[in-house]
Amino acid sequence: MSATDEPGIAPPMTRWARLKDNDIFWSFITTPSAMVAALIAITAIIACFAAPLIAPHNPFDPAEISLWDGKLPPVWVEGGNPDYLLGTDNQGRDMLSTLLYGGRLSILVGMAAVAFGMVLGVALGLIAGYVGGGVDSVIMRAADVQLTIPGILLAILINGIGRAMLPLELRQEFAIYVVIFAIGLTDWPQFARVARGATLVETSREYVQAARIIGLPGWRIMTRHILPNTLRPVLVIATIGLALAIIAEATLSFLGQGIPPTTPSLGTLIRVGNEYLFSGLWWITFFPAIALVILVFAVNLLGDWMRDALNPKLR
Repeated sequence: MSATDEPGIAPPMTRWARLKDNDIFWSFITTPSAMVAALIAITAIIACFAAPLIAPHNPFDPAEISLWDGKLPPVWVEGGNPDYLLGTDNQGRDMLSTLLYGGRLSILVGMAAVAFGMVLGVALGLIAGYVGGGVDSVIMRAADVQLTIPGILLAILINGIGRAMLPLELRQEFAIYVVIFAIGLTDWPQFARVARGATLVETSREYVQAARIIGLPGWRIMTRHILPNTLRPVLVIATIGLALAIIAEATLSFLGQGIPPTTPSLGTLIRVGNEYLFSGLWWITFFPAIALVILVFAVNLLGDWMRDALNPKLR
C-alpha cells in the first residue's frame, strides 16, 4: 500500500486541480466579459506581431505599392479589388497590411511607455514610502504638481522639447523613442502613488522591522521584501495604463507630434484618412479607428477585471 492510499492522507493535487482552485483563475472563467476581452486582446497582439508572416502585402516595400491602386474601396464595395480586402489608402498601400503593421507599432510604443513609467514610478514610490521625511515630500509634491497638468499636453510639451534637443538628421530616427519617453514620463505619478501607499503599509509590518534589526541594507529590503508585495496593484494600473498609452500615442500621431508618417501607427493612419474623410474615402480612417477602439476597449475590460479579481475585499 502506497502512502497516498493510507487513510487520512489526501492524494496530491494535480496542476489542473490547483489551477481550478485558484481564485483568480476561477474569477476569470466565470467572467464572460474578461474572457472575450482577453481573446480579442491576445488575438490582436499576436496578429500584429506576426504581421510580416500573415500580412497580404508589405506596406514598406516600394515594389509592392502602386499609386494606380490607390484609394480602392473594400472588396465588398463596387470597384473593390479582391487583392485588397479592406481597400487601399492614398498611396496604394493595402489597408489590412497597414493595420497589422501600424497596430504592432502602437502596441510596442504603449508597452514600452508603460514599462518605462512603471519602473520609474515604482522606484520613486518605494523610495518615498521607505525613506519618508523630506525625500517623500519632494517626490510626492512633484507627482501632485504633474497630476494637475493634463497628460496629453504634458506629453506634447516633453515630445517637443525632446525633438528640439536632437539634431535635425536624428529627429526622424529617434522619434519613436522620444514618444515613448514623453508618454512614460507622464505616467509615473500614478505608479509612484500606488507603490508609496503599498510601501507604507508593508514598512510597518514585522518582517520589515526584523530585516532592519538584523542589519539588512535598505535597498535590499525594498527590492526583495517590499517590492513583491506591491506588484498586484501596480499590475492593475499597468494594464489600464497600456490602453491609455496606446490612446496617447494615437493622439500625438494624429496631431502630427508622434510617429513619423513613414512608419505608420494607428494614429498616423487615422490622421491620413481624416484628410480624405469628406471625399467619400471613409475606409482609410474608419478601419484604423475601429481597430483602435476595439483594442483599447478590450484592454480596458481586462484592466477592470484585474482590479476586481486582485482586490481582496471583493473575494
